[in-house]
Formats: sequence, C-alpha cells, structure tokens
Amino acid sequence: MKDKRLYNTIARSILESIDNGAYPAGSRLPAERNLAEQFKVSRVTIRQALIALQARGRVEIKTGSGAYVLDGAEPGGEGFPQINAFEVTEARSLIESEVAALAALHISDGVLDQLAGYIEQMASDNPDGEEAAEEADRNFHLTIASASGNSAARHIVESLWKMRTELPQVKEVYEAVCLEDTSQRGNEHMEIYIALKNRDPAAARVAMRRHFNRLLESMLDITEEQAVEKIRKEASASRHRFLKIANL
Repeated sequence: MKDKRLYNTIARSILESIDNGAYPAGSRLPAERNLAEQFKVSRVTIRQALIALQARGRVEIKTGSGAYVLDGAEPGGEGFPQINAFEVTEARSLIESEVAALAALHISDGVLDQLAGYIEQMASDNPDGEEAAEEADRNFHLTIASASGNSAARHIVESLWKMRTELPQVKEVYEAVCLEDTSQRGNEHMEIYIALKNRDPAAARVAMRRHFNRLLESMLDITEEQAVEKIRKEASASRHRFLKIANL
C-alpha cells in the first residue's frame, strides 16, 4: 500500500509539471534513471508512475524510446473535452456526494421504493445482463439527483453520466470495472440507500464518496494491468524482430 501511494504521488507530481508546461505535448519525459534520481526512488517506482500516467491518457510509453507527453487538450467526442475515466469519476465523487447529502433531506418514501427497485435490478439475473444493470445504475444515480430538488444538480449529474457512456475511452474503462465488481457495486448502492432511508445527510455523503473512491481504485488497477500487458506485448514483438535480424 505504501508503494502504491508513492508512485501515485510521483505520477501526480509529473502530471503537475506537464500541466504547468515543463513538458509540452509531444516532448519526451526524462529517462527513468533521471526521474529516479530526481525523486530519490527506484526505477521500478518510476515505471509504475509512468504506467499510471499512460493509463490516464497523459503519456505514451514507447518501448525502447521512452515516455512521451500526449496532448490533453484535444477535443473529445459529442462536444465533450478530451477527458479520461479518472477525471469523470473524480468529478462524480465530488458532485454526487453532496447531491446525495442534499437528497437525504428531501427524499420521499416513494422515491426510496424506486431506488430499492433499481438495486434489485442491478442484482438480478436479467437476460439482458450488464446492459440492464447499467440502466438500473444510471436510474439510481439520476433519481437521487432529482430527489435533491436541485435542477442544476440533476443536469450536471446527467451530463457526467453521458460522458461515462458516450466517450469511448471512458466507457471502455467503466465496462471493464463493472464486469469485475458486481457484488461490491450492489453492496455500495445498498449503503447509499440505507443512508438516504435514514434521512442522514452525512452518512449519505460518506457512502456515495466511498463508492466512487473504491471505483477509482478498481479503475486504476485494471487500466494499469491493461497498460502493462500492452507494453509486454510490444516488448515481445520487438525482441522477436531483433532476434530474427540477429540470426540473419
């Protein structure tokens, strides 16, 4: 856990340098050895930090060449900015936690019954599978936003959900996570429901934030695994090519 926090801290520090213009889009980051000396950590930790940044869409690691900064300001699809799943989830955590706290003050018994129904749908063996569960998940969060009584909050939550489903790079990560943690997702939604049923704003805020914090951790784990696998395949292909040339 300590190592995980360490490379995340380094990744954030490198990202700040990128955002501040120290490493413009297209430029090559310093070599792993130089970064390890700069941060006084091992090259393994630096490599983990770079993989995390690649998973977030901020750098591209080219085997045998180094890590190159990507342009984070390119326009995205459907009128959205160029954003990744981590940014969408972080925004959802910040906003929906407060929305849940507000909803706890106003929610009706009828709306609570709707939420309970959505939780059942997420847990059921529906023939439509993940598609039906995703729709129930969407309805759960949007219903809470509506229960807050704040139309602006509802609009923001709906916009974030559109980013989650309409941006390919975001949707792909969410789908990978949802396939891995169906039971945890159900338990977390139940905790949110119980807090709302108790009309407890503080508990609703904490339950919603806990849900998204766990989601962020799962997303980081899965995207890092995907990034590592990609690098492994590229390295294997390069090794095969160079060995073939050497044997000519």
